[in-house]
Formats: sequence, C-alpha cells, structure tokens
Amino acid sequence: MTGAVGQIGTELVQALRKDYGRDCVIAAGHRTRPTREFMDSGPFEYLDVADRERLERAIVDNRIDTIYHMASILSAVGEMKPQLCYEVNMGGLYNVLEVARIHKLERLITASSIAVFGAGVPRDSTPNDTILLPTTMYGVTKVSGELLGAYYFRKFGVDFRAVRLPGIISSGTLPGGGTTDYSVEMYYAAVQGRLYTCFVREDTVLPMMYMPDAVKSLMGLAEADGSRLKHRVFNVNSMSFSAGELADSIRSVVPAFTCDYKPDYRQAIADSWPRSLDDSAAREEWSWEPTFDLPRMTKDMIEKLRPKLTK
Repeated sequence: MTGAVGQIGTELVQALRKDYGRDCVIAAGHRTRPTREFMDSGPFEYLDVADRERLERAIVDNRIDTIYHMASILSAVGEMKPQLCYEVNMGGLYNVLEVARIHKLERLITASSIAVFGAGVPRDSTPNDTILLPTTMYGVTKVSGELLGAYYFRKFGVDFRAVRLPGIISSGTLPGGGTTDYSVEMYYAAVQGRLYTCFVREDTVLPMMYMPDAVKSLMGLAEADGSRLKHRVFNVNSMSFSAGELADSIRSVVPAFTCDYKPDYRQAIADSWPRSLDDSAAREEWSWEPTFDLPRMTKDMIEKLRPKLTK
C-alpha cells in the first residue's frame, strides 16, 4: 500500500493485516514518520511513488500481487501547491499503473474523490456517470487518474478499480489538508472543550463517510467478483449533512460545545462539490452498503477520542 501513513492508509493497513496476516501487507510511506505502534504491526518501507525504479523493486522483492494506491495530495493543499499535486497524483499513479502492467499484478485499487465533479452536474444524488468538470487541481488529477486507469484496463488488462470517496471522518488520524477537514476538527475541538471556528458556512452540505465505511468500501471493491463489474470507478454514498447539523449532533453528546463560522477560500471548493451521491452502481455491482449514519458516527467518534485526547 502506497500512502500507508496517511489518514485512510493508516487504518486500511491494519484492516488488511487483520484479514490477510501482518506479513502479507507491505505498508509504504514517503515523508510522514510512522508511529512505533504502526512500525511494529508489520513490514514497512520508505517509498516515494515518483521513484518508479524503487517502486518496481519493492513490488518484485516482496512478490506483490495487489496494490492499494493511496498516496495523494489532497484538495486544500493541492490549491496551495498545484504543481506538487499534479506531480504526486498523476506521476505516482502513472508509475503504479506501469508497474502493474509490466508485472501483471492481479489488481490495483485506488481512491478517487467527489472533487471530480463540478459545474453542470446535479448536486443532489449526483450520478455515477456524468460530466466531470472539476475546479481544483486535485479534482483535475482525480478525473485524469480515473480515465488513465480505465484506459489501462481496456488496453492492457490492468484490473483497475476505484471508489469516489466523500469527505472522510476518522478518530484514528488527523486530517491531511482536505476541504472537509472541518468535520474532523469539530470533533477534536468538542472533546478538548474548545471553541471551533469552522471555515465553511453553517448551511454547507457535503457527503461524508466514517472511516470504517471508507475502509469497507475499498476492501469490498477489491474483493468483488470482477465478472459483475460494469464500471471501473464507483460513487460510494453514506450520509450528507450541513456543518450546522454536525455541530448539533456533537452537542447532543457534548452540550457545551460551541462553534462559529468564518468561511475562507475552501468555501468555494465546497460549493462546487455534490451534496449527495447516487451510488446505485456500487450497490448493484458489488453489494455496497454503508454501516454508519450521523448519530452513530458521532457517538463512536467521541467515545474513541475522549480517552485518546485525555491521555
């Protein structure tokens, strides 16, 4: 797994090791230093996806048959550093696809994003198959990555599969520079007893997903029967709520929580994204179904964060 020390990768690695065994999952990261607990959980390699030779050597030496490609520069950071976003997101994916082609790997799973959508699409129940006109460099790289992966499937038989993830909320790792980071930061502020200043409007509605469901979607698609798949890229929906509704949900557990709203440049990004997704293709082709709704997620998040932040 590339990007294994990122927000999703950290928890996905542990889920894969639980199912397949600690020594069967090679975690690979670039700059972020893993915790000692993470290092002790199984094999780890420092690896830059821009270095194809090093990537290929890791694939061959470890006899890899499946890649989860999670290395990526996210939306907010991508707008501050668009050149870096392109180099990592496009260059890294191209290298991974080439290695998968040359060594005939069984499958390649990656995460796309709701950032692929833009003007001209329905913002409610956004279809799986629709026009893609993103307004951010992150979105541009994700659309390009979807098309490149589909091309490698048709041209070379690389079993490329991707889920379009909504905003991800995690109790395990801090957010990594995305436009939906306010959702995670709000929980942290509530548990720590701090006022939170939200960088989007109170009425901003976006699709969100709790980390256990994000992990479930990636592993579920990877394990799906390929003969049932008519698509290479799938919307996966879970829940949608406004920033104000999230704050109210948190106050149902932490009544003293306070939040104000001061939108910044990320508001324009949020306004270009869907409010909910039509994930009927994923449900029909590989039986996707989320587990968490907003009340259950809030309860679980706060239960997990309280001992961690207190410690």
